[in-house]
Amino acid sequence: MPGNAGKHRISRRTKIATAAIALAVAAGGIAAATTFGEPGQASADEADPALYIDILKVAPDNTAPANARGASTGTFTVDCGRNENQHFNPDNFVAQPGVRNGAQHLHDYVGNLSSNADSNNKSLEAAGTTCKNGDKSAYFWPVVRIDTGDGEKNPPAKSPDGDRDQAAQAGASPVITCPDVASKLPDVPDSAMAEVNRNLDLLDTQIDEANKRLISTRGQGGPNFVQNAILGPLKDKRVATIDRMAIAIGRTAARPQGLDTLAPCTLREQAGTGGNPASNGGGAPGGAKQQITCPDVASKLPAVPASAKAEVDRNLQLLNTQIQEANQRLADTQGQGGPNFVQNAILGPLKDKRVATIDRMAIAIGRTAARPQGLDTLAPCTLGQAAGNNGGATTAPPLPGPDANNELPENDGQIQRPAKVGITFRGSPAGKVTAMPKFLRALSGDAKPSINGTKNTRAAWTCTGFENRLTDKYPICPEGSKVERIHDFPSCWDGKNTDSANHRTHIVFPDKAGRCAAGFTAVPQLRITLVYDIPHDIQVKKQYKVDLFPSEKHNPLSDHDDFANVMSQSIMNQLVNCINRNKTCNA
Repeated sequence: MPGNAGKHRISRRTKIATAAIALAVAAGGIAAATTFGEPGQASADEADPALYIDILKVAPDNTAPANARGASTGTFTVDCGRNENQHFNPDNFVAQPGVRNGAQHLHDYVGNLSSNADSNNKSLEAAGTTCKNGDKSAYFWPVVRIDTGDGEKNPPAKSPDGDRDQAAQAGASPVITCPDVASKLPDVPDSAMAEVNRNLDLLDTQIDEANKRLISTRGQGGPNFVQNAILGPLKDKRVATIDRMAIAIGRTAARPQGLDTLAPCTLREQAGTGGNPASNGGGAPGGAKQQITCPDVASKLPAVPASAKAEVDRNLQLLNTQIQEANQRLADTQGQGGPNFVQNAILGPLKDKRVATIDRMAIAIGRTAARPQGLDTLAPCTLGQAAGNNGGATTAPPLPGPDANNELPENDGQIQRPAKVGITFRGSPAGKVTAMPKFLRALSGDAKPSINGTKNTRAAWTCTGFENRLTDKYPICPEGSKVERIHDFPSCWDGKNTDSANHRTHIVFPDKAGRCAAGFTAVPQLRITLVYDIPHDIQVKKQYKVDLFPSEKHNPLSDHDDFANVMSQSIMNQLVNCINRNKTCNA
């Protein structure tokens, strides 16, 4: 734990900035200010002291929905460790697939060992896991740091580029995808559970074998080779396997009907990022021949006053992120919609975002200087070939990764590994739950409320022993109590999609009574609980913070969590039946 807490916060950072300027002067020029702050601004990465609160001043909330008759009250807890293997990176394949370093803050990962910006269903399925029961799901959240200003040390950063390149290669290769069966099963009687789980595992094995055969026979046969030699036999195997499950269930309950429609599988020419709407597959990042390009804004700005620089820099970075996200959506939706789909669904919304972002920069400059005119003409973007740059148009430059000390611009300090990580799936107070589909993506919280508003933010901070007092500020806990984060995920699924354009509309939160809206089905609700050994004096001195986008200035309201379900179908079936039978299970 760092010593001399708080004694050298200003001197340390001022020395860093002063040294940088001195080097620039010695070289015969003045250094340009960085994208993320001004030289000499020692407190640029501190959290505002107003963002901390004594937990005893937070009012208790005991308004949990009452359980209706038939509520599913069981829990299923997975032990995936505490990131002892130090899996960190500033990626987010759920919210920003394909954007390397796109989070601009460091994530803690447990579960899937390969999670990175380029992760896709195929690469996630092939990876190992830290979970003791073999659950390959990805669970990740921003790291918490202690920042006393004393040059805290972290484990050396590990480059994720190897995993990223492997995942990107997997995403660019063909893959066979099949309908999820576990999520379509009725309640499985105890007497049929073992047989159903064996056959769910067999379905996963059959898909894996078919994909391996797809690779080993690449280039063989005629135009119908894959259908006749791989997809056809796979369908026959799945028909028999699914039928065995239906028979097993039918011995002591109503035999499920129509499951045979889940037997046929399809070939996707590119595995893509995964989680694409209405499928278990994905788009084709890097495979699309077209790319969205936009006029450069930075080169058209007048001199930016010092008072406006931070806001202008944040919005320039946001413009880059918007282009990256639009190009990812272009890849994910390749082949969808009519002739105006790209204009209406991607280019139009991108223009609207850029108009608002550019306008914020003009307003910021105009507060202390002449407001620049005509910048709105830079908002429209175009669709062109990936090669070439459309006569001065620009795509987003690469974002910076962590330095050797696992620090990023405006996100520094000593990383705190959670003392305890709790991953628990819970039931519904309104009734039984249905299995989640494999490769479902879900978000908790919102990483950018300063831009998106607070509609999706969630109070997630508390102290052990005070779990009914959730706050959107950093808690200061009584002696003997520990800092705690509680992230609840949405649990009402639309029954069709594993992802959606905004990564939210396919799975939403229930109402205050715990009921899902019409058209949505209750699935197990994931709760991730993180407990930290933050020394009491560090809390009182307000010297701990969570990594976030620089635009959020370490506001704990921006706390968030991400999940991708990569459980085998048999593990998911065990989970659902544990919850629906009101048991307490630990895996």
